[in-house]
Amino acid sequence: MHGPVTVGWLLVALCAATGVSFLLRTRGAPPARRGAAGSEALMGFGMAAMALPGAAAVPLPPVVFVVLFGAAAAWELVLALEARGARHGAAHHLHHAVGCLAMVYMALAMTMTQTPHGSTGHHGGMAASAGLPLLTGALLAYFGVYVLRAGARLMPPGVTADGLALGSPGTGHAPRTRPVRDQPVRDQPVRETAVRETAVRDLPGLALACRLAMGTGMFAMLLTL
Repeated sequence: MHGPVTVGWLLVALCAATGVSFLLRTRGAPPARRGAAGSEALMGFGMAAMALPGAAAVPLPPVVFVVLFGAAAAWELVLALEARGARHGAAHHLHHAVGCLAMVYMALAMTMTQTPHGSTGHHGGMAASAGLPLLTGALLAYFGVYVLRAGARLMPPGVTADGLALGSPGTGHAPRTRPVRDQPVRDQPVRETAVRETAVRDLPGLALACRLAMGTGMFAMLLTL
């Protein structure tokens, strides 16, 4: 992708961190969840590779991205058809398919800006306009709406209009507390380590926050076309 170098490296860091997060979520997960997390990890790492700026860009021909994410999009569409009875499952796979097709589109747009010698035809870090404006605009609208909806879902459910959470000082409601029970000392360090690792991996909202980050990264990459 093309654009300011600083923005490119920020996108690389964001997408790579998201890919690592989803890769960690595959550990000890059931098959269905492991497959979904693996697909999202592939998307994160693929976006990071495509966003590498300038001389640091991965020397892969765009056709590699086209074949890889074209196959991923086809697989997600098959999974969406199989999960059409489950509304949220089908929608999740369709979103993955749209993301994969967006990667295919951006890879094809990269071929349109290449010179016969294989380098991109741009100067000073800015690329010539590539892609179809109508399709680019439709994808920008899709990912823009997705980012706004994901951000709204990350808002704490108990936040009031004045910014105070229910149960916080000033609301008149005291937070509920649960009694702390004594835990056996034996094997407690091992148990605490396992619980801590699982708690970090399955932190509420972490997966949605990573998807929000990927949606934001996709929006930014489409802006460079």
